[in-house]
Amino acid sequence: MGSPLMRFDVIIIGAGPAGSAAARLLALTGWRVALVEKMEFPRRKVCGEFISAATMPVLMSLGIAAPFIAAAGPPVMRIGAWSGNAMLAAPREQVWGRALGREHLDVMLRDVAVNAGATLLQPAEVTALRRDGEIHLCGLDDGREIAARTVIAACGSWNPKGAFAVRGDTVAASDLFAFKAHFKGASLPAGLMPLLAFPGGYGGLVESDEGRVSLSCCIRRDRLALVRSRHGGKAGEGVLAHILETTKGARLALGHAALEGSFLSTGPIQPGVRTCQKDGIYFTGNIAGEAHPVIAEGISMAIQSSGLLANLLIAHRGEAYAEEWRRRFAPRIRAASLFAHLAMSDSGRFAGLAVLRAAPGLLGLGARMSGKVPAAA
Repeated sequence: MGSPLMRFDVIIIGAGPAGSAAARLLALTGWRVALVEKMEFPRRKVCGEFISAATMPVLMSLGIAAPFIAAAGPPVMRIGAWSGNAMLAAPREQVWGRALGREHLDVMLRDVAVNAGATLLQPAEVTALRRDGEIHLCGLDDGREIAARTVIAACGSWNPKGAFAVRGDTVAASDLFAFKAHFKGASLPAGLMPLLAFPGGYGGLVESDEGRVSLSCCIRRDRLALVRSRHGGKAGEGVLAHILETTKGARLALGHAALEGSFLSTGPIQPGVRTCQKDGIYFTGNIAGEAHPVIAEGISMAIQSSGLLANLLIAHRGEAYAEEWRRRFAPRIRAASLFAHLAMSDSGRFAGLAVLRAAPGLLGLGARMSGKVPAAA
């Protein structure tokens, strides 16, 4: 005989920031929550690690604001832009947010979800999903089957297979590949988070936990091929050489730093607005919609969207989720697309730098447009 059917009020697929945030909030109000995660934790992820000040109200509702601040890097007080020989920074200081490695953040969020009563199924992968009337049935790779009226897909945006696959059907020169690495002994100015705009790509630097500086970046497929041809070696090392060669600020910050571990990579990434609700399933985090990483808002939007979804479900207003999601997040995704294309094109970088030299305060405006502070701040 097979294992007995396990019944829940909600099945959440993915225990990253989006999934665990939703699990915690729903479990706190008495929902029977199954949290399914296919990977073991802790894990490293290709991720900018930055969480904006606008996310702090959600972290407070999750009960992790204080431990997050204690574990994260120092507050980001200034936004900057480095491209070529230009090194610009916004004149105004304020707390924009902090950064924390995913190997720490994911465990922190998962554990508070479990402490609230969520049932963790890890490692376990959903291999089948079907509907029987109002009930969703999920088959797991270990042969178990679980059931719930509500399913939340929070399994990220890079799923090459399975029920929630997100991938492009074509190969294009403009496809973006993402890279991430940590450095020790970097010389990043205190409190500064600079955007890096370099030929064919963009990235960012931020001081994360334990004194590490995190470099995350994206580069076009065609430029990556040229970089690998020019510099040789592994892709991540070639991308780093390309950034250091073309960006003075990055050379000053990382030129004498030591790479911690190895580069991580993924791609091609698929920024854009996707689906929030379909066939009775709710989507949250990057699988619902993903901004170009140029604005460093990926984790923040994932956590915020799950806070929105959980609160609507608790209030029995789940049908309002898609419209409210688009109102809150679609403008930020469109702004990120504009910023990314300006950063990656030669003409866009030159024009953008000219404008920012004349009015550096626009860096702060851009940060606000990307959602880094609460609307009332």
